Amino acid sequence: MVYKFRLLSDEVEDFRRDIEIDSDATFFDLHKAILESVNYPDDQMTSFFICNDNWIKEIEITREEMDRMSEEDSYVMDECVIGDIVEEEKQKLMYVFDPLADRVFYMELSKIEFGKGCDAAICVKSTGEAPKQTLNFDELMKKEVPGATTDSDFEEDFYGSDSYNDDDIDEEGFGIGGIEDISSIDDLY
Repeated sequence: MVYKFRLLSDEVEDFRRDIEIDSDATFFDLHKAILESVNYPDDQMTSFFICNDNWIKEIEITREEMDRMSEEDSYVMDECVIGDIVEEEKQKLMYVFDPLADRVFYMELSKIEFGKGCDAAICVKSTGEAPKQTLNFDELMKKEVPGATTDSDFEEDFYGSDSYNDDDIDEEGFGIGGIEDISSIDDLY
């Protein structure tokens, strides 16, 4: 069987990739086809998620074995055959291409062609530019967002004003009475 997956991005409106792959291929084969279709280097800890109809993540398929001690099943890309996990048209998946910022391609199994096969995964339709693979957090932090709080606004709100009034501090010990009224530490509580 040949599976046709459609990839979309919520970051780039006109981005779309359609990838055909044999149902007997592994998720690692699909991973390589996606990277090739968007010209990303293979240097991130990517993963797939099988999702329900509401895009809620259910099964994770990781690039590398993450937790050998867990009692939960773990799925690794090069060991998982696509057709063993994805069996119906309209199945939703996510491909996490930037794990630090949790950025994804939304995927759907758009078509199953029975009685056919293909030797290698191929991108059969490519429109729009792919988003950058990773975000530069330093650049993002320097950009001013309209209505955003600046560091100095945050510090003033959190710590209070830089100025204080001497009248706010009472001479006898900050409002708890004079030191002579405290016979033990328990008197403070």
